[in-house]
Amino acid sequence: MRLGLALGYWGRGPDAGHVPLAVAAERLGYDSVWTAESWGSDAFTPLTWIAARTSTIRLGTGVAQMAARTPAATAMHALTLDHLSGGRMLLGLGLSGPQVVEGWYGRPFPDSPLTATREYVDVVRQVLRRQGPVEVDGRFHPLPYRGPDGTGLGRPLKSVTHPLRPDLPVLLGAEGPRNVAQTIRIADGWLPLYWAPSRPEVYGEAVRALPEGFMVAPLAQVRVCDDVAEGLLPVKAMLGFYIGGMGHAARNFHADLMARMGYAEQARRIQELFLAGRREEAVLAVPDAFADEISLVGPRERIAERLQAWRTGPVTDLLAVSPDPHTLRVLAELNS
Repeated sequence: MRLGLALGYWGRGPDAGHVPLAVAAERLGYDSVWTAESWGSDAFTPLTWIAARTSTIRLGTGVAQMAARTPAATAMHALTLDHLSGGRMLLGLGLSGPQVVEGWYGRPFPDSPLTATREYVDVVRQVLRRQGPVEVDGRFHPLPYRGPDGTGLGRPLKSVTHPLRPDLPVLLGAEGPRNVAQTIRIADGWLPLYWAPSRPEVYGEAVRALPEGFMVAPLAQVRVCDDVAEGLLPVKAMLGFYIGGMGHAARNFHADLMARMGYAEQARRIQELFLAGRREEAVLAVPDAFADEISLVGPRERIAERLQAWRTGPVTDLLAVSPDPHTLRVLAELNS
């Protein structure tokens, strides 16, 4: 199992520790470093900054939001950074949810998310393979555009720049079983959310028969500490925000996933508290058991024991969320 460092996205401003952490992770033998985006900093610019200060660690977007860019623009970002980094790019994509797609990007959330994702990946693949002009007769991402409000002058184009790697890996963030099954069919890897090693069945039967070389790269908060309950508080804070605030009360993919994992009543309670403005209570309402099973928290010996479960399943890459250099070093030692 390879290790990755997941840096996420910025808060109020740039995190001065991100580049030193990425450099430290590379020295410790970590295979990859990942950035993300929500509705603030973008995923590609910080990753380029890190690329300029490292030499071997692979560079992933975990994830770049599809609504933020047309698929052709995303492919341009990916092939550019792949060239500049010497072939280290991993393109992780995610659809996000209606609240972000419509509230931030000002676009309608697709009524068929699977179709929209499939078309998006098709365009990206065509750009990167550069076997001919890009053409997609799609509902959501048609190329050329032939809508009634167009000029009719668009024509299929082929990238001027030759991609460094036509097979640049494309990974997808997916939560529902149907989405996961499609991800396994059309992508090179999957970025699971809330991965619990003891119950992969939550994501559907497709997880039991993965193609050779297919990446399964879940994020997990990791923290070496003496007090497990205290160490779980950052995990619960993240879950409280995602379950309670990253989506509408009637349509929240994160809450749905928590419910499928056996915490339906708790997920509803977290949403109620968060949407009522009682955020601290929402965080405390996250069950310790749920936070614990999707993270690696506690003394070194406890993490070493629990790490075995991550190794025995389909996980190929563990993406550690940890701002602590000591924790990163311990995890590297335990995984060696």
